[in-house]
Amino acid sequence: MLLFLDVDGTLIPFGSQRPYPLYEAPRTLPGPPAHPLLARVDPTLGTRLRRLAKLGCELVWATTWLDDANSALAPWLGLPQLRLVDWPDEDAEPWLGKRALHWKTRPLVAWAAGRAFVWVDDEITDVDRAYVAAHHPSPALLHRVDHRHGLTDHDFTVLEEWIAGGGRKSGSPAL
Repeated sequence: MLLFLDVDGTLIPFGSQRPYPLYEAPRTLPGPPAHPLLARVDPTLGTRLRRLAKLGCELVWATTWLDDANSALAPWLGLPQLRLVDWPDEDAEPWLGKRALHWKTRPLVAWAAGRAFVWVDDEITDVDRAYVAAHHPSPALLHRVDHRHGLTDHDFTVLEEWIAGGGRKSGSPAL
């Protein structure tokens, strides 16, 4: 099982009216953050993400950060280097908002190549869920995170239950 992980709005909260908490660099890192937004990322999220991996999923960056996710964010979170999704050309499929398929959806379904997956992002819509249900043969959980808060305890509970259940959460559909 794969867990596709977005960064902006998922690990780095955006758009709140209140100031964001700022975190100190983990002791294992010398000097200040390698990216100015890293101080918004709670480094303890890394422990929780590693726990998800131990439940049976492979963490994969699904972000426009590309290699910066491994060079800056992975060390901040105490994660190993993760595989990352290569995106098509930016002009190939523009995202047109809530009523259109997100530009990441088709590439993620292709990348999963029939394997069960979780996609954690702040821009997922019902259009994306419908596309995955129609074009992906295995269970998939498209979990939308509130961009103002990023990943929360509630989000981790949903993810843990779904992954531990092998892609099925009791009483709810896979998508």
